[in-house]
Amino acid sequence: MAERVVVVGGDAAGMSAASQAIRVAGSSGRELEVVALDRGHWTSYSACGIPYWVAGDVDGPEGLVARAPDEHRRNGIDVRMLTEAVAVDLDGRWVEVVDHDGGGRERLGFDQLVLATGAAPVAPDVPGADAAGVFGVQTLDDGDAVIRRLGTRPRRAVVVGAGYIGVEMAEALTRRGLAVTVVDQAPEPMTTLDPDLGRLVHDAMEGMGIGVVTGARVERFETRGDGGVRAVVTDAGTFDADIVVLGTGVRPATSLAREAGLPLGKSGGVRVDDGLRVPGHDGVWSAGDCVESYDRVSGTWVHVPLGTHANKQGRVLGTNLGGGDDRFPGVVRTAISKVCDLEIARTGLGEADAAAAGFDAVAVTTESTTTAGYFPGAAPMTVKMLAERSTGRLLGAQIVGRAGSAKRIDVCALALWNEMAVGDLAMTDLSYAPPFSPVWDPVQIAARRVADRV
Repeated sequence: MAERVVVVGGDAAGMSAASQAIRVAGSSGRELEVVALDRGHWTSYSACGIPYWVAGDVDGPEGLVARAPDEHRRNGIDVRMLTEAVAVDLDGRWVEVVDHDGGGRERLGFDQLVLATGAAPVAPDVPGADAAGVFGVQTLDDGDAVIRRLGTRPRRAVVVGAGYIGVEMAEALTRRGLAVTVVDQAPEPMTTLDPDLGRLVHDAMEGMGIGVVTGARVERFETRGDGGVRAVVTDAGTFDADIVVLGTGVRPATSLAREAGLPLGKSGGVRVDDGLRVPGHDGVWSAGDCVESYDRVSGTWVHVPLGTHANKQGRVLGTNLGGGDDRFPGVVRTAISKVCDLEIARTGLGEADAAAAGFDAVAVTTESTTTAGYFPGAAPMTVKMLAERSTGRLLGAQIVGRAGSAKRIDVCALALWNEMAVGDLAMTDLSYAPPFSPVWDPVQIAARRVADRV
């Protein structure tokens, strides 16, 4: 008799796990019945692509779907859309589900349970946050709602929050011809960067015509007589808006896990082992934006909601659930973004992170160019690098610059992964030609200067 696997969540982690479990189990003659539940309309889609859909760079929503429900069904997965899991009984081994299309409710038994419930947007808890014209940007349905709102030809937009989604949506709306203001309660945009590099992002955005108001706390959203948003009121002023986008971050969507009594970490994410099992709960697994991951640099557990991790974790989970043996080795918090022609990247620890983790860190910031300085089109880039004073071990790096800057962060991420010292990084055999780099790559320049100080 087939084992029933119930997967809650139909995006990256959940469907990667489901597909991989079927492949691995099939190769060993094991029979699985996999049922995947999702309360939305789409499976296996790129939420990261929503700002570029809004900007007009890519088609959506179908263009952002890697694998539609019917494709998963052809691969042997019983995909049930518009179906929400509302309760889990771990002792009884059932999930209570609601069919939002047909209106039915049932208890679905399981032998193995995979929670891949993702993350939920953090909305300001202030009056008017639910007004028409105020949008989170987490799902394709959210993106579709923004596109439809833009069809009413709004003129002024306010983006609340200056993290990755905030700055990307600010670019998208600017390119759609709207006057855009970004408001954030932090001192500088992009709090995953140190404030000195965040200031570079701030200045560049203002140079692009985007208003940036930092240190501003949202107090309420004012509405018109028809209930649509009219303005965003902060303690630093009032900003008129025909559309508001929330880029205030996300938190793990773990209410189902919490109510079932599963262990959660400090961030609220599900705590899992390196095989993506939930410790102490046989047959219960979790992956993706709803879990905490082990940070290989700080040695702590962190919530890093990125599609890169979700897909890898889903594959590891599916391998193990299907009878194989695999491990998810952790993260170093690598991320990359852009706003117009400004590229932004980071990996590892910033100065505050390093101090909190107990490191005695040395930080050096260097200015360089994306190509040889004499080559046409050479553009500025700033690299900040941190190392442990006693050992010279690389702890983190941040890059802000023009085209050709940001992907250099991958060299730093690989060095972090392998616990390299900055002196060794400075002497690595990186490629060189004048159209691509100075003779000393900017990453090597930064590493050499840090090495001189440790």
